[in-house]
Amino acid sequence: MSQNESFFDKLNSKQSFIVGGIGGVLVLCTIGFFFLLALQFTGGSNLLAESDGVNNNGTANAPTNNNGNNQPAQPANNGSISVNPVDPEQDHIRGAEDAKVTIVEFSDMGCPFCSRFHDTMKQVMDEYGEDVRWVYRHFPLDRLHPNARMMANASECAADQGKFWEFTDAAFQKQEAGFNSDTPSEIANELGLNASELETCLDNKKYSDTVKKHVSDARSAGGKGTPHSIIIGPDGEKAQIKGAQPFNVVEQQIQQFLN
Repeated sequence: MSQNESFFDKLNSKQSFIVGGIGGVLVLCTIGFFFLLALQFTGGSNLLAESDGVNNNGTANAPTNNNGNNQPAQPANNGSISVNPVDPEQDHIRGAEDAKVTIVEFSDMGCPFCSRFHDTMKQVMDEYGEDVRWVYRHFPLDRLHPNARMMANASECAADQGKFWEFTDAAFQKQEAGFNSDTPSEIANELGLNASELETCLDNKKYSDTVKKHVSDARSAGGKGTPHSIIIGPDGEKAQIKGAQPFNVVEQQIQQFLN
């Protein structure tokens, strides 16, 4: 036997197959570890925001890193974050309208991270409903979630019947099962809405421009993925909440504006 013969040269075909299989498993485990680590560092978000149909050039915006250290960002100068003012006549608001702190969330009903953050925001409202108002705006990522824009429009149609938040809550509950063209009517029936009226509203694309306006606002506010939120303090100071940050991180953001 040559002194230069390697360890693998000493193995028969069966042993080589076993060793190769073990090596493959170790490689996959390593890849999986770094993938989960990456999700942790992004705070949990869909990071691909594509054109909204107004400027549809077939390309997608480049992803950006989220607040991966789970620490609240410091308030920014008023002019450095742009977001359209809250309009009580047009916006969907949960919580006290005169609350000290506003959280404007740009969300996608097809986004699993948005579903997680939706539950977090409901917890925020349970704890801070008198001091925080939650403003929901649409940011459907059409390429990632083809039915998200339909659901956004359907929620606006549900608002015509006074059930925006109920529809949105139900949509996130159904998200895992997937959306199809019948989903809006199914939710409408469950909520006791006039399903025929909602379908007509959808067919007429009554709120198409509203959803497009929200998407444009999301991008102006720095949104590169969903969920993307802007927290606004009593004096108009602003900071971003990127991704599906957990309750304790959002709470720290709120507290820095209340203290």
